[in-house]
Amino acid sequence: MSRDEVRVGILGFGIVGGGVYEVLTRHTGAITQRVGVPVRVARVADIDWAREREVQAPEELRTTDAAQVYAADDIDIVVETIGGTQPALEFVLAAIEHGKSVVTSNKELMAKHGAEILDAAAAQGVDVEFEGAVAGTIPIIRALKESLEASEIQEVTGILNGTTNYILTRMTREGSSFDEVLADAQRLGYAEADPTNDVEGIDAKYKIAILAAIAFGGRVNVDEIHNEGISRIAPTDIDYATQMGYAIKLLATARRDGEALDIRVHPALVPMGHPLAQVNGVFNAIWVVGDACDQVMLYGRGAGALPTGSAVAGDVLDCARNIIAGTRSRVPCTCAGAATIMPIDEVAARTYVRMRVKDRPGVLGSIATIFGQEGVSIASVVQRDAMGELAEIVWIMHEGEQRNLRSALGAIGQLGIVDEICSVIRVVE
Repeated sequence: MSRDEVRVGILGFGIVGGGVYEVLTRHTGAITQRVGVPVRVARVADIDWAREREVQAPEELRTTDAAQVYAADDIDIVVETIGGTQPALEFVLAAIEHGKSVVTSNKELMAKHGAEILDAAAAQGVDVEFEGAVAGTIPIIRALKESLEASEIQEVTGILNGTTNYILTRMTREGSSFDEVLADAQRLGYAEADPTNDVEGIDAKYKIAILAAIAFGGRVNVDEIHNEGISRIAPTDIDYATQMGYAIKLLATARRDGEALDIRVHPALVPMGHPLAQVNGVFNAIWVVGDACDQVMLYGRGAGALPTGSAVAGDVLDCARNIIAGTRSRVPCTCAGAATIMPIDEVAARTYVRMRVKDRPGVLGSIATIFGQEGVSIASVVQRDAMGELAEIVWIMHEGEQRNLRSALGAIGQLGIVDEICSVIRVVE
């Protein structure tokens, strides 16, 4: 086939697929100049062309048959924006088998099946690019794969979900409850009707699994990553955090810890002086620490039609250049075997604990005694005035293994003096 143009097929024409189409067609002149030949969307597959969209593909490009994209002789690059694992995995592997380069924004697909997909691409000598799968318009994957590859990465920590960051920002600024702000986020389109993947940290877990595999060169089993969400965060926790000089953020963290990787997603108290504490609203940010690069932070919009479409379109142009130059598979997967992921119980961290207890003499001492017996070191204690028969206590613990804290809280819960252990939130150093 002539290389006087590169032809692109898109699988799925929802928000992201429409954003990719819009970016590629809006900037045709500049793209031709940058790539050297036109990059043209030649076909778009979707199962339902009747539903309303902000962007519509011309009728002559439309099909409901995915095979007319992934198996077509006149398509060079297949863009997958379907989401989920099936039929996306089937279509992506079929496209690779037919010698197509593939671009995907599908975080769940790459987190769960990235190794299989990248192995298939290496065997066929084609590209698989997935910048849009993590943090929308932020070029973190390319940064880790290319710009920072000479550094030994020690840590990658990010705010990787705009929905949860928006909710926590509103709760902090307004003192509103989680449920109130979630309802607003759903009304404004920042949260799905079923927000579970976002608010329980599942979306961020997929993304940190991808980043950890690239940063540390090991294949990550996403099911081994501990994740917690923000649904139990109360305005009271945010109030305490603010008084102590912290912001509460949902963080996704991956770091080296000896021979294992410490990878987890959970809310955290972040010092106000840390760059991530200043990331608000729907924005995302990723903080990278390496031996040669020192500290790097990338910041931008983490979702949306055009931000994600921009990242996907950038990958399309990269694939197009490689096709023209005959250099496909130029940056292969560098993962060497399965990574060992540290269980959350073995992770050492500082921790904030808020509990309501019966307001009577000796309660504080009894609880402190159990913490000591379980090897949990107390850094500070704050007790608010009693609320009727109950008092509220906030403990900040020195760094220690989470198994010890869990054991201590279990024993404290059996004392008969604790009404509720309200919140357990890790504290960033």
